[in-house]
Amino acid sequence: MKADYNLRGKRVLVTGGASGIGLETVMAFLRCGARVAINDLPESQQLKQVTERLRADGHDVIDAGGNVGDPIDAPRMVSEAIETMGGLDYLINNAGTPGTTRTIPASDFERQDEELWNLLINVNLIGPFRCTKAAAGALKFSSGAIVNTTSISALGGGGSSSVYCATKAGLVNLTKEWARALAPHVRVNAVAPGYVDSDWMCGFADENSGNFRPAESVPLKRIGKPEEYAETILFLSAGADYVTGQTLNVDGGMTT
Repeated sequence: MKADYNLRGKRVLVTGGASGIGLETVMAFLRCGARVAINDLPESQQLKQVTERLRADGHDVIDAGGNVGDPIDAPRMVSEAIETMGGLDYLINNAGTPGTTRTIPASDFERQDEELWNLLINVNLIGPFRCTKAAAGALKFSSGAIVNTTSISALGGGGSSSVYCATKAGLVNLTKEWARALAPHVRVNAVAPGYVDSDWMCGFADENSGNFRPAESVPLKRIGKPEEYAETILFLSAGADYVTGQTLNVDGGMTT
């Protein structure tokens, strides 16, 4: 059963909102009556198509194209979204990148080079900081909330690369730091997905092998759907009034 909150009049910014978990998060907020700014890269055709389709369906959305990995473009994007919507109640720091289309073993130091480190730190770690910094004033005014999308790879490795794991672990720590920094006015939490059934740019290791069955490692015996992660993000934003500084694992029991 999907959560049903009355969010009419509420304003939301979802980074990385044109696909996967981000798009399902957009849909969850729209279902509850919120106005949503959808962010993706400025050149994203998918962002344009999504916003046009949702507007045609009668939803109140705005195109918030911008690169969270750019120190100038990210705060510009956030500020313009806030100005257009007349404020901000919820910031969903969902945008991120693995920087690779294939998993990189921890032992492969050559592929985990300076370029990969710089990209992932800039997008996955500094990106949420840029957006949070730019949105902090508006969120304090509205007594709002922030939800960061991290990963269970932050808790023990096993992600697309050691670099990716490190950046997501850093975001878990920043979630706690920002919860203290923005209290008592703004709650800050994170969701840590396990396997996601989506078109994430990085494929699972050995996915072409007939022996690769990721669901077998999940106690619930299936891969998580983007909308299931989105429901958790919605809850942490609109329904968890006494929860802050926490990272909630949503992984079908993988980390038990």
